[in-house]
Amino acid sequence: MTECTCSCSCQSTEGPALVFPCSGGSNVGQIANSAAIEMDQQNLARIYCLAGVAAPIPGMVDSAKCASGAIAIDGCPVACAKTALENAGITVSQSIIVTELGITKNHIFEWTAEEVKKVVDAVCLPENLN
Repeated sequence: MTECTCSCSCQSTEGPALVFPCSGGSNVGQIANSAAIEMDQQNLARIYCLAGVAAPIPGMVDSAKCASGAIAIDGCPVACAKTALENAGITVSQSIIVTELGITKNHIFEWTAEEVKKVVDAVCLPENLN
């Protein structure tokens, strides 16, 4: 874990992990985003700004490094969220790829609650938790 150097009220190792969805231009990107929102609403993790980390805005990168974990939810194997986090020097504690859960990528922008639940459940499986 990187030492916390931020001036925020970061949670260090005691708070929830941060979740970074890719929010890409497809159904699976939006499923990733919806799953992250659901996780935040259930207090499973706190959604955080991937764009701010990728920018890189120093305070946001520092805050992300303070988190108890960083969960990347990518829509497809391109893995933009995971790559952006790694490029910012943030260790990814979990990486989920929506298409690897049997959800086909398309540009129709329609998805179901069951698909979102499948992603949330994949993150929350005991073997995926650190």
